[in-house]
Amino acid sequence: MLKTTPLNAVHREAGARMVDFGGWDMPVHYGSQVEEHHAVRRDAGIFDVSHMRVVDIEGTGVREFLRFALANDVARLTVPGKALYSCMLNDSAGVVDDLIAYFFRDDFFRLVVNAGTAEGDIEWLRSLNALAGHGVSIKPREEMAMVAVQGPNAREKFWRAFDETKPATEPLAPFHAARMGDDIMIARTGYTGEDGFEVVFPAGEAESIWRKVVAQGVRPCGLGARDTLRLEAGMNLYGQDMDAGTSPLDAGLAWTVDLRTPRTFFGRKALEGRPQQHDFLGLVLLDKGGVLRAHQRVLAEGGEGEVTSGTFSPTLGVSIALARLPKGIAPGAAVRVVVRDKELAARVVKPPFVRNGKSLIGV
Repeated sequence: MLKTTPLNAVHREAGARMVDFGGWDMPVHYGSQVEEHHAVRRDAGIFDVSHMRVVDIEGTGVREFLRFALANDVARLTVPGKALYSCMLNDSAGVVDDLIAYFFRDDFFRLVVNAGTAEGDIEWLRSLNALAGHGVSIKPREEMAMVAVQGPNAREKFWRAFDETKPATEPLAPFHAARMGDDIMIARTGYTGEDGFEVVFPAGEAESIWRKVVAQGVRPCGLGARDTLRLEAGMNLYGQDMDAGTSPLDAGLAWTVDLRTPRTFFGRKALEGRPQQHDFLGLVLLDKGGVLRAHQRVLAEGGEGEVTSGTFSPTLGVSIALARLPKGIAPGAAVRVVVRDKELAARVVKPPFVRNGKSLIGV
């Protein structure tokens, strides 16, 4: 049986097309994926992301534990509410998961991990806790729900619905969060390339919060628009752009790995012995007659590569992709992508493709 979020009945009432997403019954769209995409780029949309898992890590040794568990260094988090994006690595330097870590107190951090890997992540963290001997508490918050309100007008419309949150959230810089008591967290760590809030709250309040935000003219959006938005923003998707067999260096995530600080983190030795094999860049399809999709072969002057994520970009009106390409290839290079046994011309670009609703790649 599929798992459901606290908003499942609301999605069905709104006529959403529901799909099996990693064992969760989730809305893919509410009628028009393209219109939902444009709503986020031009105004504001709301996503149910309650399938993602909140995990609270507490104890006197929590900072040192996370310095061991994560490839990025949480030592740089000193201001309460500051967030950091990181990967957890396995013993061959593959990516166990990518996640966001929030610092609130020296004895309290919060992680938000991916839905499809959540159970494995929790067991992995517990095994590292036992290995490192830090004795921290690892507490999955299954009773919490989460929505993301995204778009250029998202914050203003959210404040209209919940004006009491404005004093605490208006000063928030990107990649910061505020907690309101023990039950509410509001963050600016979006996944669409637009501004907005991610709101964590008790599951019993989900329907009320959703309806109040939608009443302000914020459009409900499904997984389809979330995927096209994140790809335009050049953001990785676990299971496509990286996985347990992929080094973060081959997934364009070297910036999330701290190798300068002399600390031991799990997977570091394997990572240092596993040089980067590919460049992770973007593609823009130039020829007509196809759409870029995952696993398509990329033929380049220096060898072959592979598309990891691809789609049609509603903002740009062309097909775009993220791809692992032969090392040394540069933005601007011409390549060919095998689409249904045809070789179609494409151009290599540096992601992101879109920021704040504007093209960054000359399309």
